[in-house]
Amino acid sequence: MKYIFVTGGVVSSLGKGVTAASIGHLLEARGLKIAMQKLDPYINIDPGTMSPYQHGEVYVTDDGAETDLDLGHYERFTDVKLSRTSNVTTGKIYHSVITKERKGEYLGQTIQVIPHITDEIKSRIKLLAEEDVDVVIVEVGGTVGDMEGMPFLEAIRQFKKDVGRDNVIYVHLTLVPFIKVSGEVKTKPTQHSVNKLREIGIIPDMLICRTERALSEEIKEKISLFCDVEKKAVINAYDASSVYEVPLVFKRQGVDNLIIELLGLMDKISLPLEDDPWAEMVNRLKSPKHSLTIAVVGKYIKLPDAYKSIIEALNHGGICNGAKIHIRWVDSESLKSSEDAEKHLSDLGGILVPGGFGYRGIEGKLEAVRYARENNIPFLGICLGLQCVVIEFANNVLGLKGANSIEVDPETPYPVIHLMEEQQDIENMGGTMRLGSYPAVLRKDTATFKAYGSGLIHERHRHRYEINPEYCEEFEKAGLIIAGTSPDNKLIEIVEIMGHPWFVATQFHPEFKSKPTASHPLFRDFVMNSLKHQGRI
Repeated sequence: MKYIFVTGGVVSSLGKGVTAASIGHLLEARGLKIAMQKLDPYINIDPGTMSPYQHGEVYVTDDGAETDLDLGHYERFTDVKLSRTSNVTTGKIYHSVITKERKGEYLGQTIQVIPHITDEIKSRIKLLAEEDVDVVIVEVGGTVGDMEGMPFLEAIRQFKKDVGRDNVIYVHLTLVPFIKVSGEVKTKPTQHSVNKLREIGIIPDMLICRTERALSEEIKEKISLFCDVEKKAVINAYDASSVYEVPLVFKRQGVDNLIIELLGLMDKISLPLEDDPWAEMVNRLKSPKHSLTIAVVGKYIKLPDAYKSIIEALNHGGICNGAKIHIRWVDSESLKSSEDAEKHLSDLGGILVPGGFGYRGIEGKLEAVRYARENNIPFLGICLGLQCVVIEFANNVLGLKGANSIEVDPETPYPVIHLMEEQQDIENMGGTMRLGSYPAVLRKDTATFKAYGSGLIHERHRHRYEINPEYCEEFEKAGLIIAGTSPDNKLIEIVEIMGHPWFVATQFHPEFKSKPTASHPLFRDFVMNSLKHQGRI
């Protein structure tokens, strides 16, 4: 088994996730089977209870794990199937070690960071080493030098000794800043970052240097000399117009060949494809025929990473429809009236209301739903977006004034959104979440069925409240169609509005299964119908 560890230095948010995902993409393109994992130094068990302003979106895997948003990059760039073993936090590690200690599994030993914590970290990494996997790629979150990341760095340092030096390489991502005043590129931050890594005992095999512009051969030579890394292993990750260009930037610099050489994988690889579908996708992305503006109405718009997968899924829909997507971020708390809706939503192609929790911003989302419904604007509602559709329809079409979700108004006279019966007596609300992949059966005469081209789908969920089936007959009579249900017909998964050009809302999160080379069917059709609405196609 071969292992690649990706670390970062100088500053945070340099793009370790995209770097790891790009490496994974290149290795898959050469015929290798990969597995991927993110090690996160924070003490939370997972990001499930963290504010989106703190952490960005929570990415959900098929098996229901709430994980870091970088796992979304992994699945978008590669064919790897992630699970709860793919994201490990400090909280999970310490929780596991302390639980074992309380059970007496350490036979009275004094529990220490080394070896107990580091051994637990290493055991989590080895879980990915399945028989059919050629390379395990592990991204270490945080920045070299951070106190909380030290146990993870120590664990990956030990790993080379445990599995053999020929089976491990270290890829270090750094910043090489350009000082505009002096017109100089500065390598000192990279030198200091590599020195810090070497103090820990990790000697990088490859440096990925983030820059505004291409590095000169002279600068590469200098970095190679002072950081003791071969010049061909100093890779220039200059700013690209899209993250999807990064694998191509790496490929042009021979990153895949270098990794294959360092890990001795020559006997397992295939030749690069002559007609690379990824390169074709990037060409389509950079040469759009149309321009389209979509409104995303949410309450976390100050941090777009809270909607990372939705942004990317919209872009994927744009790629396959030949359109450049422009997102208009609309704060749901700013939509207090029909006049506000007219001001913010009148001149665009489509409206998307994403998921969320809690009552804040609900009124604005309801206003957005109403505006899209009454003005025949293509609409996509996701999770809470579906629940807002149901609440708005109940109030303004059925005339059930005061209809609401019991999450927002526990005393509502018309609880159109409620908890399932088996959930209502559970004190630990976290235990009532519907998480991960579930099947749904689609009604044939619907836009959803047309999009998927199939009567049975599997999609990922992250929610607690459901549509109250007691109101479904009234909804259907008034034109709110139940387009998809669980196989046992107990849970409503999708609704549509009869007679509307394109109005779909889902209880699940379709954005988690969209890829740049294979747009999710709902995002593809949402963008297509938004282009039609504006007369672009």
